[in-house]
Amino acid sequence: MNTSSTVQSHIDITDTMARLYLFLTQSLDRCVSEAARISYPEPQFQASLASTRATVLDMLSVNQVVKGKVEQECDRVGSLVTACLTDGVGKAGALDELKAERAVLKHKTLALSDLLAVFRAV
Repeated sequence: MNTSSTVQSHIDITDTMARLYLFLTQSLDRCVSEAARISYPEPQFQASLASTRATVLDMLSVNQVVKGKVEQECDRVGSLVTACLTDGVGKAGALDELKAERAVLKHKTLALSDLLAVFRAV
């Protein structure tokens, strides 16, 4: 693999991961914001999230450790979304977890965006 194709590969992976983290953050936002749900219809949103997740996991198949971490994170966000959308005793705790998870995803997205900018500058 030459340098140009390596750089492009890194750009593609970083861009797709940043997109996944953005979708995961939006998933959490949709739990607490009617405006977020209305702005992007649910079927299209879920299709975009699923497609991006599948693409990222395929790209990460060369590293099972990282792939596993991303899968766990996606599953954790999915479980959190489900918990926040159901009525019951655990909803308040799930909303607290949602805020913490959203902060983590925001930092990861920012870091990936910065990395993407560096890769594109090369």
